[in-house]
Amino acid sequence: MIPLALKALLGAAAAVLIALLAASRNYVIAGLVPLFPTFALIAHVLVGRERGPAALRATAVFGLWAMLPYAVYLVAVDLLAERLPLAAVLSVATLAWLLSAGLLMFVWMRWHGA
Repeated sequence: MIPLALKALLGAAAAVLIALLAASRNYVIAGLVPLFPTFALIAHVLVGRERGPAALRATAVFGLWAMLPYAVYLVAVDLLAERLPLAAVLSVATLAWLLSAGLLMFVWMRWHGA
């Protein structure tokens, strides 16, 4: 139970940090905080322990490819930010992320069969 509570505290701390940075004159740094590899660290520890170095490498490589859907999301936000209301921008960008992540999963499964 303590590890779960610690993870919840880390998530809450990240949310508070994002809110503080968003309100500061260095608001753009708020976009960097969610990219801290909190969940990647957890995933890599679990995969490394359970599956070993080869699986850890495969997970890392997939993680590199997984940045593409995030890039698609950011490009959508950039292109739409001054054209649509905020809710529409974020909805379309999220849909773009979902579609590109689905495509990535499809292609990855086809090429790597796992």
